[in-house]
Amino acid sequence: MTIREPAVAGMFYPAEAKELQRTVQGLLACAESERGPKPKAMIVPHAGYVYSGPVAAEAYRQLGDERSSIRRVVLLGPAHRVFLTGMAVPSALSFETPLGEVQVDQELKELMAHLPGVTVSDEAHQDEHCLETQLPFLQSILEEFTIAPVVVGECDSEKVAEVIDAVWGGSETLIVISSDLSHYFPYDQAKEIDGRSSRKILEKEPILRADEACGAYAINGLLRSEYCDRLAVELVDLRNSGDTAGTKDRVVGYGAFVFHEVDDA
Repeated sequence: MTIREPAVAGMFYPAEAKELQRTVQGLLACAESERGPKPKAMIVPHAGYVYSGPVAAEAYRQLGDERSSIRRVVLLGPAHRVFLTGMAVPSALSFETPLGEVQVDQELKELMAHLPGVTVSDEAHQDEHCLETQLPFLQSILEEFTIAPVVVGECDSEKVAEVIDAVWGGSETLIVISSDLSHYFPYDQAKEIDGRSSRKILEKEPILRADEACGAYAINGLLRSEYCDRLAVELVDLRNSGDTAGTKDRVVGYGAFVFHEVDDA
């Protein structure tokens, strides 16, 4: 597979480029979180934009004026479409959205493919939405950048941490963990569950379960990362589909978290 074509354009987000650009820019314009230090890592939701887009925009707003400083984005998210043990990178050279192609960082991909628990699988990426939904936001904010896409299945969080540490890089590299929180609980129960999950993330406790966050394996890997110890973490938004565009009888939780370097001065 040379180009990984969009799988959820027209479903999770608009399929027409101008409409998609207007949608993303509108979400970013409505974001209200106060900008802080430049993020090194983020946890961002990945549902349809009408549901999780406003929460995702609060995280992406934090990139501020970093259009040219971030040149590589490592994307990790859960396997929704296929059963996967371990992690998978694609053979594709690029990922396509209605806003154009984003090149896959071949050097990072080769590095990750040789790490324990990582395989090459186009099947894991072909219909997966969790990484694809992040791309239009990144394309709308950043200038030239490459991606290192990783789908994470059932996996020891220490192996995920090893992958993240291997591609951590410097200020040119951003780590994005794509994950929603609880799924299909009543509104009040979901708020309680998501509040507990949020506290675990803020306290850097790598013990999230899959029923607390679909990207639990990737989140736990980030929290176990050697470099994560050096970062401060902030919650910039915590809502669910009952707050955005859905009913409150069965909701999906969304959290936006940013991790940034601590100034020791």
